[in-house]
Amino acid sequence: MKRYLVAAACFTLVAGVVYAQDLNKEQKRLEESGTVMQEVLNIPDNIPHDLLEKAECVIVFPSVKKLAFGIGAEYGRGAMVCRTGDKFRGPWGAPAMYALEGGSFGFQIGGEATDLILLVMNDRGMESILSSKVKLGGDASVAGGPVGRDASANTDAWMRAEILSYSRSRGLFAGVSLEGTTLRPDDEASALVYGHTINAKDIVRGEKTNVPATGRHFVDVLEKSAPHNESKEAASNK
Repeated sequence: MKRYLVAAACFTLVAGVVYAQDLNKEQKRLEESGTVMQEVLNIPDNIPHDLLEKAECVIVFPSVKKLAFGIGAEYGRGAMVCRTGDKFRGPWGAPAMYALEGGSFGFQIGGEATDLILLVMNDRGMESILSSKVKLGGDASVAGGPVGRDASANTDAWMRAEILSYSRSRGLFAGVSLEGTTLRPDDEASALVYGHTINAKDIVRGEKTNVPATGRHFVDVLEKSAPHNESKEAASNK
């Protein structure tokens, strides 16, 4: 019996190593996006739950980097998960890969990496980023999101923004301004995740797009934390 258990444990370990080695960089990035989302939600003063429940999409950029001090040369690659169905009232769907480029976050020091999370709060914000590159603060309004209990009294004010943005760096979690950065679908990365050519709109709008194994953790975290769309916009269309 003991030999059997040891053999089973060794097999599981080897299988896990082989699985990790088989993943390409975009699949690993997708897995990391789910890990970042889980870690952020475990922070005591994190994204207000009522805002997460009202979000139509969530975008996570793990380890966004700044190339040099004082130069607006940030870049990030990550994943977006949206609610499915008409008016985004259904369960969370399959992830599409996204890219964030340019601008200056003003929060980073030197080459330090920062995790970024964006909440897309309404249809206008969603449609503007689904199929083309948009400039945040121009094509789509963006604001640093509130955190913790202090957000409750100001929810309506924050909801005027189409996108709310957050950052996590050096153990600190806070809203951050992303005005001037550009956000675009990264369809080449999505193709590496799904194994075939596919664009962001087809992933998000496609009723039969299956969640890849590397994206399951990200989707499960959102399903557990905010399974229903509680926005006024969704409620008015029920």
